[in-house]
Amino acid sequence: MDETAKTMRLREWMIAQIDSERYAGLTWENEDKTMFRIPWKHAAKQDYILNEDAALFKAWAVYKGKYREGSDRADPTTWKTRLRCALNKSTDFQEVPERSQLDISEPYKVYRIQAETEVSRNSESLQSESKTIIQTNQPLPDHRSSHNVQIGCSRETKIGEGGVNPREGVVRDHEYYWANTGTPQKVSSGHFSLVSPVTQISDLSVRVCLFYQGQLVVDVTSSTQDGCFILHGHVPLGNERIYGPCLAQQVLFPLPGVVPLPPGMTEAIGRLLHHLERGVLVWVAPDGVFIKRFCQGRVYWSGPLAQHTDRPNKLERDRTCKLLDTPIFLKELQDYLQGAGPKPRYEIDLCFGEEYPDAQPKTKKLIIAQVVPLFAVNLLLRCQTMGTEERPHRHTQDHGGGGRGLAAPHLPVLSNPGASS
Repeated sequence: MDETAKTMRLREWMIAQIDSERYAGLTWENEDKTMFRIPWKHAAKQDYILNEDAALFKAWAVYKGKYREGSDRADPTTWKTRLRCALNKSTDFQEVPERSQLDISEPYKVYRIQAETEVSRNSESLQSESKTIIQTNQPLPDHRSSHNVQIGCSRETKIGEGGVNPREGVVRDHEYYWANTGTPQKVSSGHFSLVSPVTQISDLSVRVCLFYQGQLVVDVTSSTQDGCFILHGHVPLGNERIYGPCLAQQVLFPLPGVVPLPPGMTEAIGRLLHHLERGVLVWVAPDGVFIKRFCQGRVYWSGPLAQHTDRPNKLERDRTCKLLDTPIFLKELQDYLQGAGPKPRYEIDLCFGEEYPDAQPKTKKLIIAQVVPLFAVNLLLRCQTMGTEERPHRHTQDHGGGGRGLAAPHLPVLSNPGASS
């Protein structure tokens, strides 16, 4: 394989495989070549032929260095899972379930290739292994009014098998689909020079706290590159042929009886959990925090990029949404350290089955998941430690935690993320 081929993104790789006509069933779905069929036969079927039905999935595993012919055990289920996760987490692709045929002798899925986005791949960002703290040479545009929206990324921003390299530069220009307009908007990240020491942004772990009516029931930290699913139960065995096993960590909603609840609330949460079986997938990439909703139950959210703070923000099903933008967070952190702005927000609240935010306090919501990217917490702590003596105290209002109203345990690295310094 030549060096050019080795650097292909999933989008380019997949188009090349379709055009090669080497794989039975992998074909274009329309003349415009914006949709394609991918064979999706389950390995447990009697007529399953490993060298044919798993060929494409095997090719992806080989390409990503996850399978070596002759030395690794053949595992078609894992191969298929890797490519499925890569497609689902990539915002270059959108599954088209109404065109898929999964109950026929030769089942297939249909995916749409999203319109190509010009993305700057400036290598002048966090490529260095040295530890750095950012200082802006060119300020970001004011995002507080125009960029404070729910946005779904229109380019491949996934991590793990699909692969934004964690060491790839994160300070670059992006183009996202804005939820309130449905049209792409340019968000310039500006240019940063990197001086003096703090930790390089490479920590992709996320802390997840689950609450039933304000009571903490789960507190876990996920460090898997594929992110974590927040869901109830497991993918049913009958649907394994459709969804396959998941490599992402599973954060499970416990049964509501684990904590005492007001009359009727246990039953209400139990009914809601039935609609959260496929849950949501949350992952951290170098340029931000992302989510994709798979469950039938409605999910609402609040966080740094939420469009509204006084009325509900809904997550659309099967669409990737960006919850936190790293360049914006870094710029806000820079302002905070210079006394020119409040503490940057980094916590994200997910509300399942009920509109949020609204007039009802979140301690009254049936199910809340609080998501905290640990790179933001640790970076804020490091900067506070370094800058406490020097930073002017002009802004005393705190917008950092965003988690007030829930009895969430404080992160161990911060004595109180909801207090101003």
